[in-house]
Amino acid sequence: MRIAVDCMGGDYGPAEMVPGALRAAKECEADIVLVGDENVIRRHLDAVEGVSAAQVDIVHAPSTISMDEDPLSAVRHKRDSSLVVAARLVRESSAEAMVSAGSTGALVAVGALSVGRLPGVSRPALATPIPTISGACVLLDIGANPDCRPLHLLEFAALGSVYASSLLKLDQPRIGLLSNGTEPSKGNAVTCAAHSLLAESSLNFVGNVESRSVLFGAADVVVTDGFTGNILLKSMEGVGSAIFDMVRQAAMSNMRSRTGALLMKPALRQVKRRMDYSEYGGAPLLGLAGLLVKAHGSSDRKAFANAVRVTSDLLGSGITQKMAEACQIQKGSCQTEVSHGD
Repeated sequence: MRIAVDCMGGDYGPAEMVPGALRAAKECEADIVLVGDENVIRRHLDAVEGVSAAQVDIVHAPSTISMDEDPLSAVRHKRDSSLVVAARLVRESSAEAMVSAGSTGALVAVGALSVGRLPGVSRPALATPIPTISGACVLLDIGANPDCRPLHLLEFAALGSVYASSLLKLDQPRIGLLSNGTEPSKGNAVTCAAHSLLAESSLNFVGNVESRSVLFGAADVVVTDGFTGNILLKSMEGVGSAIFDMVRQAAMSNMRSRTGALLMKPALRQVKRRMDYSEYGGAPLLGLAGLLVKAHGSSDRKAFANAVRVTSDLLGSGITQKMAEACQIQKGSCQTEVSHGD
């Protein structure tokens, strides 16, 4: 397996991406291809002990797509950028997957334009595992598609079911549709129509789930549009950080609470680790002919290493082929429903 790494993306760039990718290379059965400005990459390689530049493949890409650029325009005009070149390696089968902490919009654009969608997939979706009381669940879409139609949500559910099966080792993941109530009639027009499509599908659909129920394990896969999913994900991250800050302030308020905090420290550290995005690696862009994984924009070397490791695990599971089969099944089962669902 060969994984192309966009070394120039993210908040920290090659200073964290290069050592993170090398750390993952030591722990997973994959060859790493570092993509970016070769001189910059070699400079950071020299700073990593025990690594020779001859041991690592480098593909030169002199330019970078910044976060504030128009994604579609940048992908079309910056063909020598690290993100586009890494995707080209996947398209040309010089790599089986790529990982980037760069622009989400640019990754989605290059995925559709360069790598291509699987048959039966209208739009790819970003998926991520989130911690729950009972373990974890998969949330999608988290940002690739702000506006969706009902049929898109059905496709997301099929993609998410395959991903959850591989990630969480579940035979029939429970699919939930995010809404403002559990009743089938709750939600906007898109949600209500999507509910009908999901109920008639072959998926293990358990109905609508409310946002407050997600962390309590109401479903193994939670489906929504990218606008709502992104807000839900960032709200969870913010609430988690705020609660830990409140606990820290309360724990330091007096001597008695400090003593209690000292006793609770190992347990609190374990909870914090479960809530830490860097432990979960990247979010795969599901539904493409190749595997593209989005790492968090603020990934340090630890988080990026986890993203590369997750990518290796997904490649080993044969997830792309499984998704192609699942989407073809769902496409065939809902052909007659497109008129009322889309």
